[in-house]
Amino acid sequence: MGQHYHVSSLLLLAFLNLFFIHGNITGAAVRHLLETPVPEIPKPELPKVPALPKLEIQTLPKPELPTILKPEIPAVPKPQLPTAPKPELPTLSKPELPTLQKPEIPVVPKPELPSLPKLEIPTMPKLEP
Repeated sequence: MGQHYHVSSLLLLAFLNLFFIHGNITGAAVRHLLETPVPEIPKPELPKVPALPKLEIQTLPKPELPTILKPEIPAVPKPQLPTAPKPELPTLSKPELPTLQKPEIPVVPKPELPSLPKLEIPTMPKLEP
């Protein structure tokens, strides 16, 4: 549907374009069109609509609902479960872990570095200018 609208508007634009390019419109013709009076179109009078009578809604009496008795549930005795003797678990002694001796790490003596003799840095003689 939208495509039809676009095609029709393009055709109208193309027609107006051709008309303005090839038409012989002079200033006098334009002035004549502007000066011609446009006849007024009379507005049609709408017929009067007769007033509708107001509708009355009849009130209906509220229906009475019959009372329903609640059904009584008979009391059922609570079933008793037979009591069974409580089973006794045998007591187990706590397992003891054997003690392990700590391994002794032998002491490694620190290596001693030989002391180096202190070297003397020779001083440069000062030159006087």
